[in-house]
Amino acid sequence: MADPKGFLTTGREVAKTRPVEERVKDWNEVYVPGSLLPIISKQAGRCMDCGIPFCHNGCPLGNLIPEWNDYAYREDWQAASERLHATNNFPEFTGRLCPAPCESACVLGINQPPVTIKNVEVSIIDKAWETGDVTPQPPERLSGKTVAVIGSGPAGLAAAQQLTRAGHTVAVYERADRIGGLLRYGIPEFKMEKVHINRRIEQMRAEGTKFRTEVEIGRDIDAAKLRRRYDAVVIAAGATVSRDLPVPGRDLKGIHFAMEYLPLANKVQEGDFVAPPITAEGKHVVVIGGGDTGADCVGTAHRQGALSVTQLEIMPRPGEERNANQPWPTFPMLYKVTSAHEEGGERIYSVSTTHFEGDEDGNVQWLHLVEVEFKDGKLEQKPGTERKIPAQLVTLAMGFTGTDRSNGLVEQFGLELDERGNIARDENYATNVDGVFVAGDAGRGQSLIVWAIAEGRSAARGVDRYLTGTSELPAPIRPTDGALTV
Repeated sequence: MADPKGFLTTGREVAKTRPVEERVKDWNEVYVPGSLLPIISKQAGRCMDCGIPFCHNGCPLGNLIPEWNDYAYREDWQAASERLHATNNFPEFTGRLCPAPCESACVLGINQPPVTIKNVEVSIIDKAWETGDVTPQPPERLSGKTVAVIGSGPAGLAAAQQLTRAGHTVAVYERADRIGGLLRYGIPEFKMEKVHINRRIEQMRAEGTKFRTEVEIGRDIDAAKLRRRYDAVVIAAGATVSRDLPVPGRDLKGIHFAMEYLPLANKVQEGDFVAPPITAEGKHVVVIGGGDTGADCVGTAHRQGALSVTQLEIMPRPGEERNANQPWPTFPMLYKVTSAHEEGGERIYSVSTTHFEGDEDGNVQWLHLVEVEFKDGKLEQKPGTERKIPAQLVTLAMGFTGTDRSNGLVEQFGLELDERGNIARDENYATNVDGVFVAGDAGRGQSLIVWAIAEGRSAARGVDRYLTGTSELPAPIRPTDGALTV
C-alpha cells in the first residue's frame, strides 16, 4: 500500500486540459503538457489496501494496478514501468484511449471518486519513454518458425510483439499505407498524437518484427497461399464494416461513414493532404451516433471550422449516477462529457432519423428526425415530434457490424463464423483452420482497445503453444471470459 491515509486526505484530481479556445485551433493533444507528473504521486497514493483489488478484474488485461500505484507514489518510475509492461504492451495507448473500466471497479469508488488509474498509467509510461526505460527486447534465440499477422491495430501489434519476443519470425500485413490500423487513422490526433505509435513501431522493428504495408490479404495475396507460406497466421483485421442508415436520401452527397471522414483528417496531419477532401469547414454538421467515434467526429468538425455541430443518439440520455441494475463494480452507462463535447455543439437524445433532404445538385441540406421512446421493450416514434435540422455534412458513427468479407479473406481461408458473424475460435483463439488464429474485434466483435490488446497477447500464447508445444508467454484469457465490466 502506498499512503495508508491517502484516500482520506487526498481528493481526486485529473489531468488538466488546455483552454477550449486554444486547443480547437490546433491538432495537438488536449491535455496541458507536463501537468500530470506534479500531482500523480499523490493521486497514486489514494490507492487503498483493499484486500481484493477489483480493478484487476475490471481490467481485461489484468493490470497490476495496486503495484504500479505504489511505485508511482514512491516515484520509482522504472519499477512502475516494469510492472505496467508486465501485462500491457502499449500502456501509452490505453492510458489515452481506454474508457478505464478499472476505475469503475475501484473499491474506493463505492462511496468516493475512484483512483485516477488511467492518469497514473499514462504518467508512468510517458516518464518511461522520457527516461529511456522503454527499450527493444529482442529474443535471445530464434525458433525457426514464421508467423503472419493480418492487421496492425492494437490486437495485431500486441500479438506480433509477443510472438517476436518468443523467438518467432513475425511479419505484420496492413492494407493501409501506414501501420496502426484504427489507432492511426480512426483516432484523431487531438486524442492521441501519432508519435506514440511511431516509436512503438520502431521498438518492434528493432526487436525483429517485419511490417508490410499496402498489402491486403484476400486481394493482393491469396489467404490460402499466405497460410502455406507461414507456419501460423493470426487474423487481427478488426470489425471494420460500418453500420449503415438505410433511409430515404442516404445517397445524397455529403453523407459519409465516420471511417470515411476521420481518416482523411488524420492524413492531413500525416502530410498527405493540404486540406481534407471531406471537410466540415463552413457547414452545419450532424453526427449520428452517441459513442466515442461520434465524439471524435464532433472534435474533428470543431477543428475544421464547422458552423454548427449536432450529435444525435437514438437511446435516452444516460444518468449521471449508477442505475440500480448497474451496481458496482460493473461498468455503468453514464452521461459522459468528452473533451470534444466541452468544445461546443449540441447533443440530442431519443431521436431517430427518418430521411434526408437535399438541394437540386444532390447535396444534403436537411436531416429529418422524430423523437422516439421505448414502450414494452420496443422503440416507437412519438407522433407530432417530427422536425428537421440543417445538415450539410453528415457522419454515420453507429458502430460496426463485423469483419470485412468483401476482400475474400474469410472465404479463401475457409473460416467458420459464429452466430454474430464474427470469426469463430476456441479457447486458444484457434479457428477451424489448422494454424490460423484470430484476435481482437475480428473474433470478438466491436469492443474496447484494452480488450484488443488482451486478446492479442492471449492469441500469441495460443500460437506459441501450437508452434512449439509449450509457451512461457502469459496465460490467456478465454474468448468467452468477461471482466466485471462486460
